[in-house]
Amino acid sequence: MTCQIIENLAEVADRYDALFCDVWGCYHNGLTPFPAAVAALQSFRAGGGVVILLTNAPRPAPSVQAVLDRMGGPRDSYDAIVSSGAACQAAVASGRYGRRINYVGPDRDLHMLQDVGLSSTPIEQAEAVLLTGLRDDSVETPEDYAAEIAVWVDRKLPVLCANPDLVVDRGEQRLWCAGALAKACEDSGGNVVWFGKPHLPVYDRCHEIIAEMDRQIAPSRVLAIGDGIITDVPGGIAAGLDTLFVTGGLAAGEFGPDVDHPDPTLLQAFLNAEGLAPRYAIGRLR
Repeated sequence: MTCQIIENLAEVADRYDALFCDVWGCYHNGLTPFPAAVAALQSFRAGGGVVILLTNAPRPAPSVQAVLDRMGGPRDSYDAIVSSGAACQAAVASGRYGRRINYVGPDRDLHMLQDVGLSSTPIEQAEAVLLTGLRDDSVETPEDYAAEIAVWVDRKLPVLCANPDLVVDRGEQRLWCAGALAKACEDSGGNVVWFGKPHLPVYDRCHEIIAEMDRQIAPSRVLAIGDGIITDVPGGIAAGLDTLFVTGGLAAGEFGPDVDHPDPTLLQAFLNAEGLAPRYAIGRLR
């Protein structure tokens, strides 16, 4: 199927009653919100639509909202936030992976354990690993974790990955995410438990939130939006949703020199190579 390139969300907005919109790369660049994206979401909501921000952030929704508040992301641009971190934290709290959890990630996300009454257990006594990211993503790479990953694999520990993303762009800097470590573990034969996109439970949670708002919206009236060709696009398609691929995000360099206007031939060749068929594409969400 040929992917339709659109100039702005308004071109297709009347076909949908809800948006499941990615955050990093679509709503903001890790430092500041994109004004055009914010305006597009505000306009959609003003017309009666529901906007759920669906993020692979390795932290619960209130923490994601606090980050957006600090950035200046207006609360009238979305109705709710669904995060992979919330799903992962719920799994930790359930105790199904034990109570002795070794934490791997930056100090700012230690609350993923602390919020549910736990602290990090040394790896020698751990029953599982909670992985939210690299400890210092400004200087570290997945190779720095090779020895730790070998221990996870050797001990057959469940590795709970709170963020399936491989990389993100913070401003102009590309940074490694938890998903890169989890993939290295899985490729070595490790036991990874994935939370977030492209896995279907987070999409189910979005539908549940819509029902909790006393709205009845069929999947055919939901548009999934994202820039991740490994997470957002296959996740939206697998969930049975029309999908809008934001080409100016992680894969921006693949579609010609004009980021706002992806080259149709390059775009179609890229999607064919990935074996994916989103319904729409747009340079940047606007």
